[in-house]
Amino acid sequence: MNRFQNRVAVITGAAGGIGRATALRLAREGATVIAADLDEEGGKQVAEEVGGGFVRVDVTDESEVEALFSRVKDEYGSVDVAFNNAGISPPDDDSILTTGLDAWKRVQEVNLTSVYLCCKYALPHMREQGRGSIVNTASFVATMGAATSQVSYTASKGGVLALSRELGVQFAREGIRVNALSPGPVNTPLLQELFAKDPERAARRLVHVPLGRFAEATEIAAAVAFLASDDASFITASNFLVDGGISGAYVTPI
Repeated sequence: MNRFQNRVAVITGAAGGIGRATALRLAREGATVIAADLDEEGGKQVAEEVGGGFVRVDVTDESEVEALFSRVKDEYGSVDVAFNNAGISPPDDDSILTTGLDAWKRVQEVNLTSVYLCCKYALPHMREQGRGSIVNTASFVATMGAATSQVSYTASKGGVLALSRELGVQFAREGIRVNALSPGPVNTPLLQELFAKDPERAARRLVHVPLGRFAEATEIAAAVAFLASDDASFITASNFLVDGGISGAYVTPI
């Protein structure tokens, strides 16, 4: 498929996990991919793999985010897809009873404020073009509650979900679609690091997945490619769950 031929896609958090898998997937389908990340080594490696570009950016810095999208428009001619994917899930984000205010604010800045900034500065270019697709990484935890809490992460992803819905409605008649992608647990370095420190937490979560396993990053990338493409031309302001059935389950198979 060449669903992204002659289209330019900006991916934040592109250096690893879902971001890297999505960069590879969109490039295979013809996109010019701009990998944006704080990790220069990893970001440049992804850019080299996909034959695209790399921009070092702190997604919590307004001036850097604005410069990112202006640079992409100036150098590549358009901003057709924005996959706003950068995020963190640090171990000090836990129960509300133990999570400090500094940890709360740090997660909100990276997971929610960055999405606000990326949308804010991608949208003017898309409006000028009269087309564009924005996919924001939320999470199934924006839909479901958990006793194994990561309180700021959960709240930030709920914010991403609400923001995406609002923008999807606001800009629907300007040829711009905005959707939230809500993965279930994904087998990425971030999750592996978290669960390596707490195998009991991993086992407790896995039992709730009807498919009996965590997702692979390539499976999430396939969902991003669909949402960002014209195959999803009638989908906007949606919460696109790719969660192995978690959100639909009461009792899971043995």
